[in-house]
Amino acid sequence: MVTANRFRALALSQPEAEEKSHFGQPDFRVRNKIFAGLSRGRERGTLKLTYRLQSEVRKRAPAVFVPCEGAWGRRGWTYVELAHADYAQLEPLMHEAWRLTAPKSLAAAAAIDPDAQRPTPKRRKPR
Repeated sequence: MVTANRFRALALSQPEAEEKSHFGQPDFRVRNKIFAGLSRGRERGTLKLTYRLQSEVRKRAPAVFVPCEGAWGRRGWTYVELAHADYAQLEPLMHEAWRLTAPKSLAAAAAIDPDAQRPTPKRRKPR
């Protein structure tokens, strides 16, 4: 189980992430673009994924991941049933939602080191 507070902390751990509100619900943004959110009751989260990734996670955990209604769901927005979610499965998806939303330059600068599983600065070539 992932609590709303843990979902919030994970979202805010992404580079330049901030919490705001959209239609009275908490959302999480990078440079003012939403990549995740929480429902009013805090029992469900939302993530911006690709449609392909949404399909993959639904197959693996249909009780956890559900497409949002209508066009939002067809664009990859996905509900996360927090009571059934596991932090280990949510962590890489949160980062992917952030990466899909962040400007390319920021996402490149915060490239993930697969061994460390946390953002690391991109190394520049010497001149």
